[in-house]
Amino acid sequence: MPNSSLFLVCGDDDFAVKQRAKKLFQEWSAELGGMDHETIEATVSNGGDALNVIGKLREALQTLPFFGGGKVVWLRDCNFLGEDRTASSAAVTETLAELAEELKNFSFQNVRLLISAGKVDKRKVFYKTLDKIGTTEVFTSWSQDDKDWADRAQMAARDAVRKREKEISGAALGELVIRAGLNARQLENEIEKLCVFVGERKKIELADVTTICAHSKTAKAFALGDALGDRDLPRLLKRLDEELWETKFDKDKSEIGLLHGLISKVRAMLLLKEMLREGWVKDTHDYNNFKSQLERVPADQMPVEKKFNPLALSPYVLYKALPQVKKYSSAELVRAMDVLLRCNQRLVSSGLDEALVLQQALVQIVSPNAAAN
Repeated sequence: MPNSSLFLVCGDDDFAVKQRAKKLFQEWSAELGGMDHETIEATVSNGGDALNVIGKLREALQTLPFFGGGKVVWLRDCNFLGEDRTASSAAVTETLAELAEELKNFSFQNVRLLISAGKVDKRKVFYKTLDKIGTTEVFTSWSQDDKDWADRAQMAARDAVRKREKEISGAALGELVIRAGLNARQLENEIEKLCVFVGERKKIELADVTTICAHSKTAKAFALGDALGDRDLPRLLKRLDEELWETKFDKDKSEIGLLHGLISKVRAMLLLKEMLREGWVKDTHDYNNFKSQLERVPADQMPVEKKFNPLALSPYVLYKALPQVKKYSSAELVRAMDVLLRCNQRLVSSGLDEALVLQQALVQIVSPNAAAN
């Protein structure tokens, strides 16, 4: 049976890890009482510092509470359990393996050990031991590769709003998640701002979100697609310039990445237009009504591959595209896909200026000279 006095909280969702570990430390401290609880900072820059931290942990575990009773030891923000150079050094790996053996035989009668860390290497002895004899919780960050990332973000946002004794409309929640993107910490910060902004008012509405909430990197990427969907050429070119400028300083962004985002947007609009034509969904200004319609769409009629399946997208992304599909005919959307695919070929195989290639493609798509419906 896992030891409830030994707990590892880890994962690449830094915000969730910190929140969970802090809550657990406070609960344990209140439960045990006393003044002897210890926090050991475990963010290090080299192997020598890691060994010093492990030494402090051993000492803390062996030191009995001065006033009797129980004691909580928190090894906080440990960064040498992963796969980087410090964690992979022979001395650190060997010492952690020794510590794992000690923990197997340690009497946790009056002591509880909490370890919070970033991404850990689950292949190593230390993690395997803690996972076997203690309790482990792993928090993974939201990713656009996950079909349900928006649902998970919305669930977290609803919980955060309820904790502040507020409510939030469906449209406001969808816009909030799009603006905060994959960043859980920013989502929490935006909710805090919203609750202060609305004051005594109980419910947060869409207008509140559009007034007060900032755009994350993910939201800016959506904003480029929205400008294309709105068929607003001046705004589209302005957004493109902003995104191209950021590619110079952000290694995670590229011209090809921007293009693929635009391809996904047009594909979603094309598929949504077909869903409207089939009568699976109907035009509505009610977000909750639209979500209910999506839940009734026959899944067996949708493409198996995720990138071709509109139901794999956030419902709010599709909801925002509802008025946009009216601005294009089906033929224009098919033509837009062809333009973007040819743009992709030119970016990959020619030496032309990437910004110019993208601008020309977008002007071709938005210009009102495509085939009629």
